[in-house]
Amino acid sequence: MKHSHNGITIRQLSNGKRVTLKIIIDSNFLFVPLQFKIDIFEGMMTLLNQRFEPIILSSSYDELKKMAEKGPPKLRKQASIALKLAEKCRVVNVEKSREGTNDDVILRVAGQWKSPVATNDKVLRQRLRDISIPVIYLRQKSRLEVEGSI
Repeated sequence: MKHSHNGITIRQLSNGKRVTLKIIIDSNFLFVPLQFKIDIFEGMMTLLNQRFEPIILSSSYDELKKMAEKGPPKLRKQASIALKLAEKCRVVNVEKSREGTNDDVILRVAGQWKSPVATNDKVLRQRLRDISIPVIYLRQKSRLEVEGSI
């Protein structure tokens, strides 16, 4: 069962209990707080007006770790801070094929779970919209917004 609140659809089980919404966080979204001084977790709470569980897929987490260890100095520092933010998320182990990208993994899991994705990647946003997956993104460098119905 679903009902709408402030234009946002909230999933409920038939027994009336709310389902905690899973939101897949793309690694680039964890750089938003550094670049724009926005608390993304508080922002999503305000935007969605419901409890949610932030999820980072293991492929995205590994990508952040690689940036923190092997990137240029500025990126290493930013990625280390992003990894600290990732500690607020549940890491979910996923398979990633050799040819596949992190975006492919996010698309696959979001499609299976019918879960919204938080990302600022324009190409990924479009690919998600093409399969009707809601996207949370930063608008005008100042606030979070949702594309699609959650």
